[in-house]
Amino acid sequence: MGLKFQTFNTNYIILNTVSTEIIPLLPPLQAILNTIAASFIATGYIFIRKQNKAAHKKCMISALAISTLFLASYLYYHLQVGYQPFRGQGAIRPLYFIILFTHVILAAISVPLILTTVWLAIKQKTATHRKLARWTLPIWLYVSVTGVFIYIMAFHIYAI
Repeated sequence: MGLKFQTFNTNYIILNTVSTEIIPLLPPLQAILNTIAASFIATGYIFIRKQNKAAHKKCMISALAISTLFLASYLYYHLQVGYQPFRGQGAIRPLYFIILFTHVILAAISVPLILTTVWLAIKQKTATHRKLARWTLPIWLYVSVTGVFIYIMAFHIYAI
C-alpha cells in the first residue's frame, strides 16, 4: 500500500472565501447602485426636457451601465443565498408584498423595454424611441426606487 496524498486547489479555497465574504456586502451595494441609476434616469429626463441631447445620452448610458452592474450583483447574490423571507408583520406586510410584486413584474418587463429603447436611440429612430421611452423611463425609475425601498424594509427596518 502506497501513501495517498490529497491535493487541494488553493485557488478554489481563496475564491470561495472571497465569495462568502462579499455576500453580505451585496445588498447595500445594490441599493447604492439603484439609487445612482435612479439619479441618472431622473437627470437624463431633465436634460432631454431641456433639449440637451448630449447630456441626456450620457446620463442614460450611465444609468444603463449602473443597472447592468446591479443586475449582475443581484443575480449572483440570489444564486448564492436564495430566498430571503420578509420578517415584517402586521399592516406593513401586505404593503411590502404589493410593492415587491409590482417591482418584480415591472423589473422583468423593464429589461426588454430598456434594451429596445436603447436600440431605437442607437438606430436614430427618434420618434419611436420617444414613444417607447415614455413607458420605459417611468417603469425603470419605479423599479430602481422601489428596489431601494425593498432593501430598506427587508434589511434594516424588519431585519432579523
